[in-house]
Amino acid sequence: MSQIGSFALLLALALAAYSFLGGLFALWQKGPVSERVGETARRAGIATFAVIFLAALVLVTCAFLNDFSIAYIYHHSNRDLPAPYKFATLWSGQEGSLLFWSLLLSAYGFVLRLRYKTDPRLFAYASVVIAAVQIFFLLLLNFAAHPFALMQGSLPDDGTGLNPLLQYPEMVIHPPMLYLGYVGFTIPFAFALGALAMRYPGEKWIHITRRWTMVTWGFLTCGIFLGMHWAYSVLGWGGYWGWDPVENASLMPWLTGTAFLHSVMMQEKRGMLKTWNMWLIFSTFMLSIFGTMLTRSGLVSSVHAFAQSSIGDWFVAFLGIIFVVCLVLYLLNHKHLRSEHKLESLVSRESSFLFNNLLLLVACFTVLWGTLFPKISEWVQGTKVTVGAPFFNRVNIPVALLLLLLTAIGPLLAWRRTSLESLRRNFMFPLIGALIVGSILVAFGMKPWQDQSYFYSLMTIMLAVMVALTVISEFVRGGRVIGRHTGQNIFASMWQLARRNTRRYGGYIVHFGVVVIVIGFAGSAFNQDAEKEMSFGDKLTIGPYTLVCETYTEDDNANYGSQWAVMQVYKRGAKIATMTPERRFYKASQQTSTMVANRSTLAEDLYVVYEGQNQDTGRPIIKVYLNPLVMWIWIGVWIILAGTILAMIPNEQAQAVAARVAAPARLAQAEPVGAGD
Repeated sequence: MSQIGSFALLLALALAAYSFLGGLFALWQKGPVSERVGETARRAGIATFAVIFLAALVLVTCAFLNDFSIAYIYHHSNRDLPAPYKFATLWSGQEGSLLFWSLLLSAYGFVLRLRYKTDPRLFAYASVVIAAVQIFFLLLLNFAAHPFALMQGSLPDDGTGLNPLLQYPEMVIHPPMLYLGYVGFTIPFAFALGALAMRYPGEKWIHITRRWTMVTWGFLTCGIFLGMHWAYSVLGWGGYWGWDPVENASLMPWLTGTAFLHSVMMQEKRGMLKTWNMWLIFSTFMLSIFGTMLTRSGLVSSVHAFAQSSIGDWFVAFLGIIFVVCLVLYLLNHKHLRSEHKLESLVSRESSFLFNNLLLLVACFTVLWGTLFPKISEWVQGTKVTVGAPFFNRVNIPVALLLLLLTAIGPLLAWRRTSLESLRRNFMFPLIGALIVGSILVAFGMKPWQDQSYFYSLMTIMLAVMVALTVISEFVRGGRVIGRHTGQNIFASMWQLARRNTRRYGGYIVHFGVVVIVIGFAGSAFNQDAEKEMSFGDKLTIGPYTLVCETYTEDDNANYGSQWAVMQVYKRGAKIATMTPERRFYKASQQTSTMVANRSTLAEDLYVVYEGQNQDTGRPIIKVYLNPLVMWIWIGVWIILAGTILAMIPNEQAQAVAARVAAPARLAQAEPVGAGD
């Protein structure tokens, strides 16, 4: 099996190289020969997907067959590993994850090359760029991180097993979602680089790539929040975001990708920020590659990172090549990117998008600097200076609050310029609503003058209310106009409004989802925790809850042994639940992990961790967290995804026009020749 996989990767490298070189020849030469070469290059790119899929299938099959002659299978699987996690073996280690990266890239390229008739020349340029990226990852797989390398010496009877932290249901879907986001940004990058190289007229390349970018952004969003939920559910530290370097690596391309999705509307509407948008998408792709490098190079220490290896040098060289190619093409063709209009007023939709972009880039630079600072300090001073959560929070919380303010004001601004009277009239309702909510919170005991975290929490909730009321007012205002003409009720009118401009109102729903998420974040200012060694009958109180230890028990299966604590939960004297936090010991890897017991409501999470036993007393240690509003984060993600999906659906009017145009054409095709004579 290993020979089949190895041959498939070599063949994939040859096909990708031909797709790249043949594609370049076809772009630089004209005539029937170059057209035939270009078509064979396109087909070679399609075939690359089939061959890489074969290699991935072989690796997964080897995991299910317990073929421990392959070193990768030995280090990341074992006989008693459950089937879903055997499948996840594909992306659980360095070599397999790089193969998965290549598989997803070839799948994106497969779809793109099938749709080449949309604009054959632009798609040909994009295909060449994708092939070049594919060559890099296939070179890694064949010569630096080979997934089919064989074990040396005698054949082992069993593997060392999958990392216990990865043996959780979400880890079967979190990495694929994250990779779909990372890899997917190759597509808009390829189109942007191709459009720059061919001096593509107009903004058509933006229209072509809009849905590609939104799909990619949606996958990355999903992957980030699934990772947060995994960290919250498995690591047992009571939090969901710790500013870990690998967490930061996924956030950075998300920030620049978000900036691109906003500023690209200025290029479409007003022909502005062409250079800015080009470099935004270049930066987003390079940050995706940089994030992929961080987890594999040993540059940073992280619970999420793979083992240290030498392939970091490969990524550094690749990033250098990408930057040089982008810079050279930009210098040769930058005159083509001149803006058609200038910013006419600071009180306009254009200015809100511009400030939005600047804030997102400030946040991105802060995260990048904080992530790399320990390594930079080690290079410069010889001493590694650790940068923790306080640094990131100190800079990024104010930036996030300003972004919320812009999100509230932006939809109320018109293109070119907005009168102050119009802004005052439209903004008064959200502002009053926010002030009322803030006053109610202070009246009920929130004292922002006592603690900075309380102040930030109050401001976050007030600004979130402003954004929510802005979104609601935009829907209601437009729904009333449609209702007056159609006689429909307000809800039917708002739905029709959204279907007429899916991109705009889908974006509003995304903003509403962000509001729900930040309200969940605001709850962290009021987190509580308590820890206690608990024997039978002992009690632990936190907030309105009292936990009583009923018993401890043990269980055992082929994959792991476990210890359970059975806790009875009372709220203000009334029994409401039984919770069973667990600690597991995995036999193959000889490692432990926690399985948190979490009772989640809209108001708060009661989060219970069995931390193990005190070695001196032999008594079990229970730690409990009371985390307000966490469920709002996960609800907000679903709202964001719903808005993203709506924004990608074609407008209803456009569909109707297309149907009216297509109907006569179909009739003309169906009419027999000579019928009109």
